Amino acid sequence: MDLVSPEKTQDLDLEKPNTFLDQKVIDASLGESPSCNEPDGQMQRRLKARHVSMIAIGGTIGTGLFVGSGEALLKGGPVGLLLGYSVMGTVVYSMMVALGEMVTMFPVTGAFIHYTTRFVDPALGFAVGWNYWYSFAVTLPTEITAAGIVIKYWTQSVNVAVWITIFLVATTTVNFFGVKWYGEAEFFCSAIKVAAIVGLIILGIVLDLGGGPNHDRIGFRYWISPGAFNQLNEIPGSTGRFLAFWSVLVQAAFSYQGTEIVALAAGEAENPRRNVPKAINKVFYRILIFYIGGMTVVGLLVPYTSPQLLGGSSDATSSPFVIAIKSAGISALPDIVNVVILTAVFSAANSDLYAGSRILFGLSSDRMAPRIFSHCTAKGIPVAGLGLTAMFGLLAYMNVDTSGGTVFEWFSNISSITGLVTWWSILLAYIRFFHGLRYNGMDRNTFAYRAPYQPWLSYFGFTMITLIIIFNGFEVFLSGKW
Repeated sequence: MDLVSPEKTQDLDLEKPNTFLDQKVIDASLGESPSCNEPDGQMQRRLKARHVSMIAIGGTIGTGLFVGSGEALLKGGPVGLLLGYSVMGTVVYSMMVALGEMVTMFPVTGAFIHYTTRFVDPALGFAVGWNYWYSFAVTLPTEITAAGIVIKYWTQSVNVAVWITIFLVATTTVNFFGVKWYGEAEFFCSAIKVAAIVGLIILGIVLDLGGGPNHDRIGFRYWISPGAFNQLNEIPGSTGRFLAFWSVLVQAAFSYQGTEIVALAAGEAENPRRNVPKAINKVFYRILIFYIGGMTVVGLLVPYTSPQLLGGSSDATSSPFVIAIKSAGISALPDIVNVVILTAVFSAANSDLYAGSRILFGLSSDRMAPRIFSHCTAKGIPVAGLGLTAMFGLLAYMNVDTSGGTVFEWFSNISSITGLVTWWSILLAYIRFFHGLRYNGMDRNTFAYRAPYQPWLSYFGFTMITLIIIFNGFEVFLSGKW
């Protein structure tokens, strides 16, 4: 198989196995050395191991964990919440380890878009690549707007357009200074998010055991009354409970999106064959601690019938962690949680700009976008792709006006499923990659990183994502939702 060009990608004839497994030959064919910086005018390897690790963490912890979990609890109840995030966490793990094996073998900018083109079909790579870029381009103004809404928690006197301008300039500036600045910003933001979620989980355990100011020992009280499961749309019996679980599963999928961004950084990471797999290997433990641990605590402390869960706000007031803290009689922490949410929003907007520009670079490198998007400055910044993606941030001003906000919501809804389609394409590419290796008798044990439980784990993830894509939005068919 041609190790360089994406042409004839559907032909998985991986000729000369020994050559294919020779990492030096692969490095030369890709035109890059994993341990040295690229010359001026190309992508530069400025992301250190600590940056890559924190980018992986930052992609895992977002507003979906701090705020979105409240809506999931409202829909599914405590056990439905826990099961939904656990199952979806397993699906995300299956995708990430598969991606890790391919990234270790081919650490190129554009990552999974290149793999879809290479191992499945250029047409799919083209479609997935442009849709994935569109999702980041439209999500950017969403996060910028969310930042303005979060700040309104403290002050209502300043027009939200002012905060939109400040955050748009800040995120754009960080990215235009280069990948090292992006890495440092993500390192700082991720450190805050990790400290916050670990602290909230520990505090939640203390409150559940009666260690709060009111000394109320909650235990599993809310699993008994109002119950472990909610009945979606008041549908009785096991059907209502299953649909409640499935609705949480769909929401959990959107909460986990962004986990794969670390793969986009492979082309700019120092020694990617060591650092990227190390970061991906820890995804399982991060999901277990941050999401599963967090959802367990939330389900113990807040009943799904709590009226505060119906607020639908983007700030700390609708966070189930804050609801639990206030119920325990602690008044100062909501402001701190709001700072963490603001940090998560800034981190997400920062990553949207970074990812969007690198996707365009990867598409251009595979001749699926104009050549200008693969041009870099002397500092390795793809200015054209970064500029185009940043321009979409101006759509945030549509949310200042009510009618404009409605139109903007249409744009956002179109892109909401794109992340799932991307995961689906990653697993499809890996399945093709795996069977191509097996067909040619290649030994995966010689690889620098080998995904566990293959190919069955990828089959599981691929099947689950397919079902979630097909049945996403099923609630509109329920009674009273038309």
